[in-house]
Amino acid sequence: MAGMHYGRKKTVKHPKMDNFIYALKDSIHLINIFKAGEELKKTIEFLRKVKDLGGVILWAALTKHSEAKIVEIADLLSMPYVKDRWLGGILTNFKTMQSRTKHYKETEEKLADPGFIEKLTKKQKHDMDKELSLLKKKFQGLGRMTKLPDVVFLSSLRHGGLPLREAKRLGIKTVAICNTESDPHTVDYAIPANDNAKQSVELILETIKKALV
Repeated sequence: MAGMHYGRKKTVKHPKMDNFIYALKDSIHLINIFKAGEELKKTIEFLRKVKDLGGVILWAALTKHSEAKIVEIADLLSMPYVKDRWLGGILTNFKTMQSRTKHYKETEEKLADPGFIEKLTKKQKHDMDKELSLLKKKFQGLGRMTKLPDVVFLSSLRHGGLPLREAKRLGIKTVAICNTESDPHTVDYAIPANDNAKQSVELILETIKKALV
């Protein structure tokens, strides 16, 4: 189970997670793994339908231990992703984000051109390399997002406050891994599971990957 069933301390439990909790052990709530499996299956069926209809899923890695697998899934599906942190306005200020993504791509293309580089001073080259590094960190995963996504996948509901608000404001469907301290009703599809352990998150994401790729 890769620790999927380990929830959070009883002091931070959200009452709307009661339906997914089967026991309390050493002050830690344990998630019902069978119900978690049922919700994961429903989520996969929904995501597969979106994919098959040509929809776009924006994959958001909101924790360090979810980054590698989220990027892997997004790359395999040729879909956009966010890692490190969510930039405010990715959805609600989409036009501005598109222009920043375009600037990133143009800067990358320029620095890949030997003829362009020859014309730069050492300082100019250094400054552009530095700028590209910052732009890449922020916008590399958004290059494939030519329109607003149909779904936003959050690797952790606990860390998904900002993207969740933006998605809700625009009526975009949401999916999230949801631990016992979060309200599963705030997203369209919640996967009740431990979002704190790398093995747990990677097992869930690997299952989703195998179903969609």
